[in-house]
Amino acid sequence: MPEHTGPAYDPLQPGEGEAIAPTGQGGPMDLALDEAESLEKTLGDATTGPGPQEKPRSLWSDAWHQLRRNPVFIISSLMILFLVIISIWPQLIASGDPLQCDLSKSQQGSSPGHPFGYDTQGCDVYTRTVYGARASITVGVCATLGAALLGSLLGGLAGFFGGWGDALLSRVADIFFGIPVVLGGLVFLSVVTSTTVWPVVGFIVLLGWPQIARIGRGSVITVKQNDYVQAARALGAGNGRMMLRHVAPNAIAPVIVVATIALGTYIALEATLSFLGVGLRPPTVSWGIDISNAASQIRNAPHMLLWPAGALSLTVLAFIMLGDAVRDALDPKLR
Repeated sequence: MPEHTGPAYDPLQPGEGEAIAPTGQGGPMDLALDEAESLEKTLGDATTGPGPQEKPRSLWSDAWHQLRRNPVFIISSLMILFLVIISIWPQLIASGDPLQCDLSKSQQGSSPGHPFGYDTQGCDVYTRTVYGARASITVGVCATLGAALLGSLLGGLAGFFGGWGDALLSRVADIFFGIPVVLGGLVFLSVVTSTTVWPVVGFIVLLGWPQIARIGRGSVITVKQNDYVQAARALGAGNGRMMLRHVAPNAIAPVIVVATIALGTYIALEATLSFLGVGLRPPTVSWGIDISNAASQIRNAPHMLLWPAGALSLTVLAFIMLGDAVRDALDPKLR
């Protein structure tokens, strides 16, 4: 008999042009068809990829998503918002004049309409505490912006181009790092006669930019070695385009974190210099000035010291908490 060389017939396999149809009996064939349809749907979903609502988030959107869920960020942001509002419009919660004093009420305690009592000159401590936020917030914000802009610009250029400019910046920064901050303030500000905030802001920027420049330099050196920067260079992108489009947006996060934490430090530094008599000076209303005037009377009238010192501590704490929250959100290693 002739040998049959074709494939053996399998009743479960379809022939040419035929499709398997369910039998409706719930047998093995129907179970196999159900499993095949489920596998086909799974593979189809995997190949189509995520929908528009599942689009991957960028670093900044992911950081904002983390910050909105962080109670430390929410609390510190509300505190800072309140401080900014009263520094711009202190009359919203204080109707008195911080420079109006009555010696007959010197060092008196709390009374109706004057919850914080009076200082040595008979000035309302509550009003001076509220108005003192303006000078401290102004110094902190302006000094932080100046140090961040100058430091990130010099550090970014030095890290991107390298060479002798990088070496020169590093040596200049080392010189500024060797200057004690308080001693430098005593020497620099003692010869200044202005009673405005700008000499203090200029001094803090002068000693604050090297720290941010070093952070920015290291971040730029790390970013410029990434593949996308090398690809942009290979495609003919100029130095300016690479700096603005590829390097700066990805290297600015550490600078923002350091600047946010430094803002609270700069406010404390202003109060320290004002306490020593070389920072802000009367008639400017400052927490450092009030703390300096109250230090000698802490036993007789402790309220003169506690309220401005407490306001200063809460302000510095709020900015440090904000900086910690921003650092946790921008650094994936800390999640």
